[in-house]
Amino acid sequence: MTPWQNRSATRMMRTFGPPLALLVRGDGCRVWDAEGNEYLDFLAGIAVNALGHAHPVFVEALSRQAATIAHVSNYFATPAQLELAERLIRLSGAGDDGRVFFGNSGAEANEAAFKLARLNGGTSRPRILALTDAFHGRTLGSLALTGKAAMRLPFEPMPGGVEHIDSTIEALEAAIDDTVAALFIEPIKGEAGVLPLPDGYLQAAREITASHGVLLIIDEIQTGAGRTGEWFAFQHAGITPDAITVAKGIGGGVPIGALITFGAASALFEPGHHGSTFGGNPLMTATANAVLGEIERAGLVQNAAERGLELQHAILALGSPHIEAVRGQGLLLGIALREPRAGELSAAALEAGLIVNAANPSTIRLAPPLTIGSAEIAEFIARFGRALDSLATPTPESDAS
Repeated sequence: MTPWQNRSATRMMRTFGPPLALLVRGDGCRVWDAEGNEYLDFLAGIAVNALGHAHPVFVEALSRQAATIAHVSNYFATPAQLELAERLIRLSGAGDDGRVFFGNSGAEANEAAFKLARLNGGTSRPRILALTDAFHGRTLGSLALTGKAAMRLPFEPMPGGVEHIDSTIEALEAAIDDTVAALFIEPIKGEAGVLPLPDGYLQAAREITASHGVLLIIDEIQTGAGRTGEWFAFQHAGITPDAITVAKGIGGGVPIGALITFGAASALFEPGHHGSTFGGNPLMTATANAVLGEIERAGLVQNAAERGLELQHAILALGSPHIEAVRGQGLLLGIALREPRAGELSAAALEAGLIVNAANPSTIRLAPPLTIGSAEIAEFIARFGRALDSLATPTPESDAS
């Protein structure tokens, strides 16, 4: 064990596994560890670093705001807060009725959305529906919404009223009635292996929830900020939700989350219902506003769509016997493996100088910066190809499964 590994093991809470490396610097799509090893970062802090590392727009906005005013409390407004709220309302299409609540993370955004659902339901609508295998966070409210029983079990009892259903229109039709307050949806289940919802699900969910007075709340924490080739994944479906939650990529590296409401849902919260000490402070909102402004200026939403297709084709063109399929949209992709060896493959990729993630035992998750071009994709293919080649050939039994 190296000195820094020993410090980590003896000083950090055991909430995560052992760190993979001690990273000390980043630049664009690359990071370096304390030993000087360089890595191509195709995970981007799990879809957070939308502009890559140390982007000059990010650095300038953060530095300028830190030198101006960083925090004021929620007794006051700031230009940075208002400008970001207006940009998010415009980009999401929430319109004149749209409203924004700022927190510090995606989990906080989902906690706010949970309370929004309670306000919609009251005592006459105690039920909230969420989808099996979806991930919404690790705080108690967001964990209650998370459709992974093993993650909830050590912390039960959970906040009540949440029911998890299969991601099918039939399951939704069977579960919904006028006792349901809200339906929570993750449009692409990232932690479950980058699993998109079935075609037509979002449109059907919009129709069914609207007919029962049920809020449709879409978790865009991983899919927002242009990652799927639209500003938000629900926009691919041409629908209007009642609320979305955002975080990760909107900050480009600073901790920020938000609940954005549409239409009548914007009138549910009243003063005193909810709050956040740091949420919406000028340091975070100014930086996030600059990040989103650069995504707009540089056409990075379109780049995500185009580079995502290019990346999918390049991966499949490898012709590797280990790869079964590539799922996802834009620059949120899951490489489905024929055998449950994602952990072994991600470790081999790191050895080859490439950061990816084993979302589950059979899926490698990719979420690179939105700034990548063909040169980075070619480099990814070279390094990922070496990692694939280091694995033994799949067994005939796995090919037949």
